[in-house]
Amino acid sequence: MRDYYFERECRTPYSECYAIEADGNEIGRVDIHFTASLAYATLCVGEGLSEEETRDLIGEIDEKLVLTTDPFREDFVVTVWAGREAAVYSDEDFAEEEEEEEEGEEGNGHRA
Repeated sequence: MRDYYFERECRTPYSECYAIEADGNEIGRVDIHFTASLAYATLCVGEGLSEEETRDLIGEIDEKLVLTTDPFREDFVVTVWAGREAAVYSDEDFAEEEEEEEEGEEGNGHRA
């Protein structure tokens, strides 16, 4: 079994988001949402993760993240997405785009 490292990216009163690393590489992320009796997760991993590795990872998430927060939950439901990371966007990306567009605009110098 691989050693997984979970780095929390954000937390709310009812949810947590983690980046997942193994062997020094980011291999995915998990978003966990807690209700009164259930825990739900969306697990996003690379296409190369086998079924057995995915099941092992879910077990680690349950043991290290879910059970430490809610040991008396009735069920843990996980939706798994396997694919590749396409991009990560933030407000900065869109602000830079808007600045570039504004620089290219011609007009009388007045803004509406």
